[in-house]
Formats: sequence, C-alpha cells, structure tokens
Amino acid sequence: MIFFRRSRLKARAVKQQTRQAAGRTAEGLDARLPVSEAGGLLRKPFPDHWSFLLGELALYSLIVLVLTGVYLTLFFKPGMHEVVYHGSYTPLSGVRMSEAFDSTLRISFDVRGGLLIRQMHHWAALVFLAAIGVHLLRIFFTGAFRKPREVNWMIGVTLFLLALAEGFAGYSLPDDLLSGTGLRIAQGIMLSLPLVGSYISMFVFGAEFPGHDVIPRLYGAHILLLPGLILALVTVHLILVFYLKHTQWAAPGRTNRNVVGKPLFPQFMATSGGLSLMVFGVTAFLGGVAQINPVWVYGPYRPDQASTGAQPDWYVGFLEGALRLVPPWETTVAGHTLMWNVLLPAVVLPLAMFALLYAYPFVEAWVTGDRREHHLCDRPRDRPVRTGLGAAAVSAYAVLLLAGGNDVAAATFGIDLNALTRVLRTALIVLPVVVFVVVKRVCLALREAELERLAEGEETGRMRQTVEGGYEEEHRPVSDEERYVVLHGSMPAPPPLPAAGRDGTGDGSAEDGGGGEAGRLRSALSHWFAGKGPDGP
Repeated sequence: MIFFRRSRLKARAVKQQTRQAAGRTAEGLDARLPVSEAGGLLRKPFPDHWSFLLGELALYSLIVLVLTGVYLTLFFKPGMHEVVYHGSYTPLSGVRMSEAFDSTLRISFDVRGGLLIRQMHHWAALVFLAAIGVHLLRIFFTGAFRKPREVNWMIGVTLFLLALAEGFAGYSLPDDLLSGTGLRIAQGIMLSLPLVGSYISMFVFGAEFPGHDVIPRLYGAHILLLPGLILALVTVHLILVFYLKHTQWAAPGRTNRNVVGKPLFPQFMATSGGLSLMVFGVTAFLGGVAQINPVWVYGPYRPDQASTGAQPDWYVGFLEGALRLVPPWETTVAGHTLMWNVLLPAVVLPLAMFALLYAYPFVEAWVTGDRREHHLCDRPRDRPVRTGLGAAAVSAYAVLLLAGGNDVAAATFGIDLNALTRVLRTALIVLPVVVFVVVKRVCLALREAELERLAEGEETGRMRQTVEGGYEEEHRPVSDEERYVVLHGSMPAPPPLPAAGRDGTGDGSAEDGGGGEAGRLRSALSHWFAGKGPDGP
C-alpha cells in the first residue's frame, strides 16, 4: 500500500510539473506570438457540405504543384542554345535540340523518379485549374459573391487568370513541337494588336521569333513571379474567408445572422486532411499510370514545322476553338492590317470575359438594388435568371472547347471539317440562348413543383376509394426540414425596381432606379432578372 501511495504522489508531482512547464511555455509563446487568440480560431465553424471542399481541392493541388515544381527545378535547364542529344531515348539520339528540350528528356528518362514527378506536376496543374473553375461556378450559382464578399470574388477571378498564365508558361517550357506551336500562336496574337503588336512581340521574345530569350523569361515567370503572386493572393483569400466567414446552406437553425458547422479543430481538419491525402494519392497514381504530354513523341520545336492534331490543355482550349471559328476577316486602314480573325477571339473575347466576371457582382447589385449582406447560399432554382446565365456561359465554353479539336473530331467521326466548323459557329450563337431559356424554365418549374408539394403534401403511392366511388391518391405532409429549405432556401429576392422617369410610376430617385433612360433600363433589367416582364409577372 505504501508503494502504491508513493507512486500516486510521484505521478501527481510529475503532472503538476508538466502543467507548470506547459504554462510557462504558453506564457512565453504568448508574449511573442498571438497564441491566446488561436483558441477561438481553432473553434471557427466550417460548413460540412461537400461543395465547400472545392476550394481545399485547389489548395492541395497547389501544394502538390509547389513540391513537384521544386524537384523539377533542380534538373531543368531553361536554355535555348542548341545541343546534340545523347541520352537514353535512342530514337532522338544525335538530334539537335535546345537545352530546355534536352533537360526535359533527361528528367523523363535519366533522373530517378523524374518522369513520375513531371507527370504528377502536369496532372496537378490540370486539377488545380479545374478546381478553381468549379469553385468559381459554385460561388456564382449560389450567389456567394455578393456583399460582403465582392473583393474575395475578384481575388478568385484573378487567381484563375494567374493560374491560366502559369499553366501556359509551364506548358511552354519543354520547347517541344507542340508547345512551340502554342508559342507561335501566342506571337501571332501579339502581332494582331494594332500599332503596338510588333513592339510587344519583340519585347517578349527579345528578337525575331523564336529568339533565345523567351524560354528563360517564361522560366523566371513560371517559378518566381507568377507563383509569388498566386501564393500572396491565396493568403489574402484565406484571411478574408476567416474574417468574413463562409456562406452556408439554409436549414433549421441556420440563418443569415449565424454560422453553423464543424469546428476547424479537430473535425474539419480531419476532413480536410483526408482530402489532402486523396489529392496527393490520386495525382501520384495518375502520374504513374496515365501518360500525359509525352514530349519525346512530338520532338524538338522547329520554326518550319507544326504538329498536326495538336490541342492545348483544356484550360486554353476555348481560346484555340475561338481562333478556329472566327472567319478570316481582315481590314486595311492607312496601310495597317487589322486581323479580326485573331484580334476578336484571342484578345477581345478573353478581355470581355474577365471584365464581365470582375464586374458581375456589382452589376447584379445595381440591377436588383440589393445592397444587403448575404451569408446564406442561394439555391440555383431560386434565382432562375442568374442560373440560366451561368448555364449559357458554360454551354458557350463547351462549344469553344469542342471547336478547339474540330480537326480531330472530323477525322475521328468522318465528318467534313468545313461543315463541322459551320455547325459550331451556329451553335456558339444559338445554343447559349436555348440553354438560358430551358434552364430558366426548369428552375421556375422546380420552384412551382415544390410549392405545390408543400400545399398538397407528398405523394405516398397509395390509392383510396372515396365515398362517391372515385379514387384519389393519399398525400402526407412534407418534413419540417424540407419545408424550411423550400421557404427559406435563401434570402427573399428584393422586389423589382419600379419604373422611373416620365411614366409617373416612380419618383426618379436612386431607389427607383434613377431617372431618364438609365433609370428605365435599370427598371426593365430588374423586372427581367426577377423573372417578370416590365408590367408584372
């Protein structure tokens, strides 16, 4: 008994000393770091819906990109000087090529694990851009870009733009025939700019195409400039997410004034950590079994050659498709030739697309007059016009992406290439309009069906005979949770702005949309966005 009592006393003394040491450590750290504030941060609630993990998917694929990219920089030589290849890939033995292509082949065939890491890097880049794109779509369709998150939406769009540039720069570094053809197209886009095109081309390439400076310059942008900007914006984006908190789906107990979800530690960290392991595992699996960008098949770039059946990665495929669809329009003004078939699809279209993405939160707020803070996600069916616009944009992108491989599609299915091009030109104009109308109608129908189910109850599938001898189907009331989601799935949309100006229905104030033509336009757009005509439903 005396032995056990002494053991307990020793254990208590050890525990007390441990607590004192931990307390002194915490006090020392708190005097130098914001440790005491971290407790509340670790209990921050995160939504448990799967769609909120799309941002984490992009983050973890970015980490894979950084880790694999650091490994690749140890062996890659971004030089344009010509060398003779004498590596392990014998079909190209004795072939003249640039130092960049030579080092890419050595990474693929002579560096231990080099091909695995290189393919992991390429697959992670595709996942990164896809995750950002789908994440932006989720934000758009649920209205999570509205006040107070407009700045974070703009940061997300900027991240997508920087990721496009980063992907294109990395894709061009091996200096193979496929990526060199892409650089040649990029130079043609620069030359299409009126007056300044030739100067911009000389500035980027340092000489007549291809020159000796473009690969080293792209390398510097790819490993320093663009990653630095991306990491800085990701940091700001995450800070704003913590500060503004996540949006959430409506459910009993979830309102526009609270945040309900898993605490950051340990529940959400466990979920997010599992996702990170899945991203690492899937990219490693793809890098090991799914061949991507086999540059040794294409061979080194030569300005007098072009690869056939060549399509870029999907994230710039829409640009390739736009170039193929625009007819060969040219205009000569004062001795200067405007190449509309390049300028419109490759310069005007991307600028207009990103300008619209940046401006959309403010345009919608101006049209609807909705200046409230929104912390509840919209169900897409509750905003039929916005959902229709998003679906129309996705359909237009799909047409452009298909047009980017029209030659391969025509050869594969035995279709006339010119006929296919004409069909895709028509689809680019007609399909988005059809998709918008259909999606809007579907959203309205879904909403009406839900309201009808709330009023009449849910069908049970059982029939009963009435006293009159007829038959009717039994219904049961819908659940309280479903009723709440249908009635409070998002904040009620503000009523359409009244007509303004000379018709006498409004006073011309800012709340009425202002006076004059701008006010009447805003009022008409407000009714249209609400799914109503200018004179009512």
